Order: sequence, then structure tokens, then C-alpha cells
Amino acid sequence: MENSLLIVGTSHISSESVKQVKNAFKDFNPDIIALELDQNRAHALLHDTKRPKNITLLKTLGMGGFLFFLFGELVQRKIGKIVNIEPGKEMLTGLRLGMKNNCKIALIDRRIDVTLQRFSKYFKKRELIKFIFDIIFSPFNKNDIGKIDFTKVPQSQIIDKVMKHVKHRYPSLFKILIDERDRYMAKHLLLIMKDNPEKKILAVVGAGHVKGIKKYLEKLFVV
Repeated sequence: MENSLLIVGTSHISSESVKQVKNAFKDFNPDIIALELDQNRAHALLHDTKRPKNITLLKTLGMGGFLFFLFGELVQRKIGKIVNIEPGKEMLTGLRLGMKNNCKIALIDRRIDVTLQRFSKYFKKRELIKFIFDIIFSPFNKNDIGKIDFTKVPQSQIIDKVMKHVKHRYPSLFKILIDERDRYMAKHLLLIMKDNPEKKILAVVGAGHVKGIKKYLEKLFVV
């Protein structure tokens, strides 16, 4: 394979990430843009729709997945208001750039409902309680929030530190939410590369996934 693969790590709530995606697209001029999205999330971004939080969603996702969905959305919305940007704006930018320039668009992430169902099944209750407690009392502490520049993508050292903390404090969350999806997206990228030899591929993923995806690609002797 003679593909050229560029993986761009973004923050879903960073205005800098939007510029980052635009610049990477302009400089790299990809044939294919691969995004950390599934079909439902891509549709929701394009049409500005939100999934209703009702009993049907609770039954579909399970209690653990439903609670994680609610709290995860709450965190992104709150920080999004602080930096005045809609969560996922960089992914929407990638989608629109791909569509406008007639690129092939690949949605490489595992379906969110599958991830959240696995979350409900395998995420340990004590970790879930600890996670909810931390979400409520940690991210919005006024002293801490002033130290974080949410408009920028965190440096790799900070990302590594956060990933190690998550892996240590919430091992099952790390496995389901990060590691399994790293492997899934790496396999998806490998298939795209095999099916599209000599094509340039721009992959836009959350910064916390870059190292894991590269690790799995290296295991497959791709990069």
C-alpha cells in the first residue's frame, strides 16, 4: 500500500480544533476524510438534532450507558458555553469540507449505542458512582476551570497524563470508551487503506485517541 495517512487529534470543544481541521484539509488535500463519527452522530451534527432522553433511550442503553450519556452531554454543553462553541464543531467542519470538495467520507467510529450498551454491561458500579461524583464536583470547580484553556487542543503530555489517570481511576471506562474504540477505528482505517491504495487519507479523531490508534496500526504493520 502506498497510502498517505495523516491523523489529526482534536478537542471536541475547542475553537482551535476547527482551524486545525481546516488547515490540515487545505495543506494535505486528502482524497478521503475519515471522522470519529458513526452514522447517527453524523446525521445529528448535519441536521442539528439531539437524541431525546426518554424511557426508550434508557431501555436501549441500559442505566449505566444512559447516565453516562446524560453526564457526558452535560459536561460538553457546559464547557461549550464557556468557550462559545458547539461540541463536535470540528467534526462537522470535516464533514462539510469533505462534502464540498467531493471527498470520500468514512465514518470510522463504533456506533455510540453499542459503546453505551457495553458501558452499561461492563462498567463497574463503584466506578460509575466515582465518575458521576467527579463530574459533578471536579470539572466546574472555579479555581480549576480558570487554569484550563478550553479553546485549545491540550498538549500531548497533558493528554498522556489524563489518559493514564482515567486508566488508573476508571479502568473499565478506559477499556470500553477509549481502548476498544482505538482498536475499532484503527481496523477501520486499515480497511480503508487496503481498499483505496495510493489515496491520501485525513483522519480526524479526538486527541485522546491518536496514540492508541497509532499503536494498533503499528501492531498491524501499517505505519
